[in-house]
Amino acid sequence: MEYSKRIYIFDTTLRDGEQTPGCSMNPQEKLTMARQLERLGVDTIEAGFPVSNASDFEAVSLISSAIKNCRIAALCRATKGDIETAMLALKKAVNPLIHIFIATSDLHMQYKLRMEPEEVLSRIYESISYAKKYAPIVQWSAEDASRSDIDFLCRAAETAIEAGADIVNFADTVGYSTPSELRNMIRAIKERTKGIENVDVGIHCHNDLGMAVANSLSCIGVGVNQIDCTLNGIGERAGNAALEEIVMALNTRSDVYRAHTGVKTEQIYRSSSMLSRIIGISVPKNKPIVGENAFQHESGIHQHGVMANRATYEIMTPESIGIKTSGIVFGKHSGSHAFFERVRELGYDLGQELLDDLFLEFKALTEKKQEITDFDIEALIASKTHTRQFYKLDRFVINSGNTIRPTSIVRIEKENGEKLEAVATGEGPVYASYEAIGQILAQELTLEDYSIRSVSEGGDALGEVAVRVKAGNRTVMGRGLSTDILESSINAYISAINKLIALGALSYTK
Repeated sequence: MEYSKRIYIFDTTLRDGEQTPGCSMNPQEKLTMARQLERLGVDTIEAGFPVSNASDFEAVSLISSAIKNCRIAALCRATKGDIETAMLALKKAVNPLIHIFIATSDLHMQYKLRMEPEEVLSRIYESISYAKKYAPIVQWSAEDASRSDIDFLCRAAETAIEAGADIVNFADTVGYSTPSELRNMIRAIKERTKGIENVDVGIHCHNDLGMAVANSLSCIGVGVNQIDCTLNGIGERAGNAALEEIVMALNTRSDVYRAHTGVKTEQIYRSSSMLSRIIGISVPKNKPIVGENAFQHESGIHQHGVMANRATYEIMTPESIGIKTSGIVFGKHSGSHAFFERVRELGYDLGQELLDDLFLEFKALTEKKQEITDFDIEALIASKTHTRQFYKLDRFVINSGNTIRPTSIVRIEKENGEKLEAVATGEGPVYASYEAIGQILAQELTLEDYSIRSVSEGGDALGEVAVRVKAGNRTVMGRGLSTDILESSINAYISAINKLIALGALSYTK
C-alpha cells in the first residue's frame, strides 16, 4: 500500500461529550472511562474543564495521575486564571496538554465575547504565551471557525502559532458547514497562514446537520492530521463526530483516505458499551458500527449471500470491533480465581476490595441466572457507580395487579445502618415504589426519563434500568441491574439519589 498518513485522535467524550443533557459523569466514572480510552488507544483524552466546577477539577486530577499512555488535555478559556487552574489539575500528568479556545466569528465576538477583533488577537497571543511557560503542549481552538471571516481566521491562527501553539484546531461549533466548505476553509488556512507547516492541524465538528463525520473526513486530504471526536457521537445538541465511525471509515476505506490511526479497533465495541452503561443512554439499534443491527441480516437474499461469503453484505467483521461470537460462560460453580482473571482479561484494573464485592454479586446472580456471560460481568462492573452509597435498598414488597391500585413498601438503609421504610400507592408498581422513596426523603424529585433494556439473552436475562432524575437545577442518570426488573428500577432511582446528594442537590443527615 502507498504511504498512509497518521491521524491523531483527540477524544473529548469526557468533556464535550459529557455536555450531553443528563449525561454528566462523576470523577470516578470518568476515570473508569479514561482507562478504557487508554486501552482503546486514543492519542489525547480531554478530561474536563477544570475551572468550571470542583467535579471537573477532581476528574482531571484523577485521570492525570492514572493515565500514562495518552496526552491528558484540560480545556481553558483564554485567561490566566483558567490556565493556572488547569495546570494545577494536570500537575501529575505524564503528558499534559493545555487546550485554549476563543471564538473567531463576527457573531460570537460581537454578542458573546463583546470584544473587537484586535482584542481577540491580543488575547490569543497573551494566553498561549502564558500557557507555554507551564505546559509542553498547547492547543489553540477557534470556536465557530466555520462561520468566521477567512482572512481573520488566518490571522488568528498565525497569531496562535507565533505565540507558541503546537496544535491549531478549527471548530464547526454549530454543525453548519458542508464537507466541501470545510475542506476549502482548511485548504485556505494551509495556503495563507505563516508557520502552519510547523504545527499539527485539527478539526472539531458537531453533528447538527448530520455531517460531522463526513466533514471531519473531508479535511484529511488537505492537511488535517488530528480529529476531535467522541464515543457514540455524544455531545451537545445533536452530538459530535463519532469516534467509531471516523476510525472504521479510515480502516475500511484506507484505499481512499490513505490514512490510519493508533486506535485498537478491537476495543471499540467494549468502549461504546461501557460508555452507554455509564451515562445510561442506549446506543440506537441502527447506529453505524456499534448498533445492535450493524451485523444482523433479516432479508432472505442478504442471509443467503452472507452464508456463502460474509463480504457480500459486510464490509467489516464483528471481530474487527471486538464483538466476540463465542466466549467463556460462567455459572454457579465458577470460583473467584477464574472470575478475577476474566475481569482482568476484559481489561478492567480493579482494586481487590471492589473485586471481592463484585464476586459476591456475581455469586448471587448465579443463583438467579444459569449462565453468566461477558456482557453480564461487564454490566455488574458498570453497576458499581463509584458514587458514595448514602442509601441502599434493603427490601421491598409490592402488591400489584390489573384490578387493584399498586402498593409498594420500600425499606432503604443509610450508611450508618439506620433503616427507613414507607408505603405508597401509584399508577404502577415502579411509580408506587418511587413515591415511597420520596416520602422517606421528604425532598422534591422529578423523574424525567425511564428506560429499560436487556443486557443479555434468555428468559433469565439481566434487566438494566436507567432513570434521569432532577432535583433543583441538577439532573443525573441512575442505573440499576437485576434479573428482577422492579428491583432494577428501585436501585436505579436510589443510584440517582446518591449522585444528587454527592453533588449537593439533595440534603443528607447522617
